[in-house]
Amino acid sequence: MPPTIYNCAVAEPHLTARLAAAGDLHRFDARAGEAAIAEAVRGADALLLHPMVPVGEQLLAGAPDLKVVATTSVGFNTFDVDLLTRHGVALCNTPIVLNDAVADLTIALVLMLSRDLMGFEQFSRSGAWGRREPLPALAHDPEGKTLGIIGFGRIGQEAARRAHAFKMNVIWYDVFSEAPPEAPEATYRPLDDLLRESDFVTLHTNLTPGAPPVIGERELSLMRPTAYLINTSRGPIVDQAALTAALRANTIAGAGLDVLEDEPPDPNDPIVTLPNVITFPHIGTATEETRLAMREMSVDNLLAVLAGEPPRACVNPSVLG
Repeated sequence: MPPTIYNCAVAEPHLTARLAAAGDLHRFDARAGEAAIAEAVRGADALLLHPMVPVGEQLLAGAPDLKVVATTSVGFNTFDVDLLTRHGVALCNTPIVLNDAVADLTIALVLMLSRDLMGFEQFSRSGAWGRREPLPALAHDPEGKTLGIIGFGRIGQEAARRAHAFKMNVIWYDVFSEAPPEAPEATYRPLDDLLRESDFVTLHTNLTPGAPPVIGERELSLMRPTAYLINTSRGPIVDQAALTAALRANTIAGAGLDVLEDEPPDPNDPIVTLPNVITFPHIGTATEETRLAMREMSVDNLLAVLAGEPPRACVNPSVLG
């Protein structure tokens, strides 16, 4: 009997054709409530979904033969990994294919902050240039500045390669102190030293449920008053209240944030209104090419598990046997 596959995340004909060829394919509405989704996917052998689709006890009880949940995201903090593992369900995600897009955005934020591009754009858009008002203060070149990378995995390494193109100095910190052999040239520094020495601190670490923020009041106090914090990773790895206080007090010069603690934020939250902050609506992977690559990888993962083969990426590989 062919496996039953439920999909709410992939619509491309070439991908749905692959899924349909592998089993009995159905679509379900990701906008339905948790109970409605659990009822809609009863009896599923495989789920292909967005990371915000709830996969809890009720769903798993109705799908006792479920073998794989394939998400079209690299992040998996919205899933109960322990729960899925206890039920023998593989959770597959999509790392690697988004490295370039996120690293590009990281360096874009470095350039926007160092050159005050938002300030100059607003000066022009407001009509101040046409009125011949004085220009904003001069900005700074990235050349010769130090980029401190917290989390020297694949994305952090790609950010380092791009920083070298702008003649920046690169230092890094991670839970390991020996750089992988394929890593670009960069110098390891203990975390506190990195915070003290960097002109830009960029975060590329995983979000560990229950762990304290990587950047809090103490860490922000170590940064230079001329330094900037960049986060294209996960919002909760920064204590947002402490960051807001530091930005208001000019303890640091500013921040570039693609991720926040609450998404979307309250429109009145100062983190999106302070003049020394650039915020984006979590667009690190928001290119046609990257999102397609993520969907393709999610299909690859799902089909591999159903075929009894190793998927390209699995969060809990112990369930694969």
